[in-house]
Amino acid sequence: MGLLFQSLPKDAALVRMRRLLGILSGFYILGMISLFAFQRSLLYFPSHTYVPLSEAHANRAFQEISVRTEDGVDLKAWYAPATSKPFTIVFFHGNGDSLYTASPIAGPHIAAGYGFLLAEYRGYSGLPGKPTETDLYADGRAYIKWLMAHGVPSEKIILIGHSLGTGVGGEMAGEFHAGGVMLLAPFLSMPDVAQFHYPYLPAKYLVLDRYDNAKKIRNIHAPLLVVNGANDEVIPPAQGKRLFELANEPRQFNSLPGRGHNDTFDDFAPLSLEWASRLRAAN
Repeated sequence: MGLLFQSLPKDAALVRMRRLLGILSGFYILGMISLFAFQRSLLYFPSHTYVPLSEAHANRAFQEISVRTEDGVDLKAWYAPATSKPFTIVFFHGNGDSLYTASPIAGPHIAAGYGFLLAEYRGYSGLPGKPTETDLYADGRAYIKWLMAHGVPSEKIILIGHSLGTGVGGEMAGEFHAGGVMLLAPFLSMPDVAQFHYPYLPAKYLVLDRYDNAKKIRNIHAPLLVVNGANDEVIPPAQGKRLFELANEPRQFNSLPGRGHNDTFDDFAPLSLEWASRLRAAN
């Protein structure tokens, strides 16, 4: 910096330096303000169109159900009742999925005889409302209470969450006595994920929707399966491993070699079916 201003008077050099630092500080503060103001548009990527079952080419066992949340939001989900297994799976998808795009994961589980409820969040798939952490928890409760009202006790519900959905599934596992919990591509908390993606900003202190899985995992006493891709580029695999270490027994961890964030489903299906079959033997 001394070489840059060596031909300028000392006072002028200080003025230039302060001005430069002021500009850089302004951009830094602007970055923080922008991240805070637009964070939900960076977290949630809802599809605004509902694809009906007749056009979705989804599993034929699915039927559309309507559910109303405690705060009066009307939601839709796709549900296939159990045929030969005692458990019904509730699946909470990631931030960029929808009923239509997430439906293929249900196929192997429905074929194996499990019930399957593919949950949808407010604001997604053309449903009313806007997603927030508090509201997604309300959506999750509504689906589980719907199942319970239709003869499926919480002990016979297996919760599966993928990515963002692990935050919803983890909360539901702490509120309801589920029969089992599977977390695919989980994270410690949303502040931890934000800090990973924005290392030069104090991102972890700006997050509104926190989804604190590291805190909630201690409240989960159901059998737990944690799975992630060893090459996950969205959520550091170390976060899933650490979450597993914080969890109560019984627990199982699997890292999928060569898999990233969104290409784990084919490998996850046989793992989840084998794990769930042991749940049945234990109940």
